Amino acid sequence: MCEKAIYPGSFDPVTYGHLDLIKRALTMFSEVTVAVAHNADKNPIFSVQERVAMLKKATQGLDGVIVEDFSGLVVDYARKKNIHVIIRGIRMLSDFEYEFQMALTNRRLAEEVETLFLMPSEQFSFLSSRLLKEAASLGADLSSFVPAFVEKELKARLKNNRASPKCRP
Repeated sequence: MCEKAIYPGSFDPVTYGHLDLIKRALTMFSEVTVAVAHNADKNPIFSVQERVAMLKKATQGLDGVIVEDFSGLVVDYARKKNIHVIIRGIRMLSDFEYEFQMALTNRRLAEEVETLFLMPSEQFSFLSSRLLKEAASLGADLSSFVPAFVEKELKARLKNNRASPKCRP
């Protein structure tokens, strides 16, 4: 039986959906490492250090949660940490095909590391960081999607990153 699992992702930013999956994983594993990926291809709006800090604050008080960053393959990171289970969230059917391909690739790379798919609670099944960033940029109230401190940071970052208009009347 495995006592530890890794939940990898970009977490840009952390949402209540992510936190829901962390809590679900903690019912099955005594230790869950939330692993923040160095993935510049996703064009994150927060640095790795900022995402780690937000996750640490958001998971404060959850016993058994470790928040770290990693680069490279998640299976290599899992091996390094002697962890044999990767947690992946499946929100909608559209997530499944990509996640299934990734799980099979990871299995080929490291057959001793298994992938466990978890579904979030229904109220979080549609949440995605990408959609929340878009909603935040338009001034939406995100209080039911992310912790208050994350909403504040997200809106401040998006306000500071807005490009000036390219066309002038």
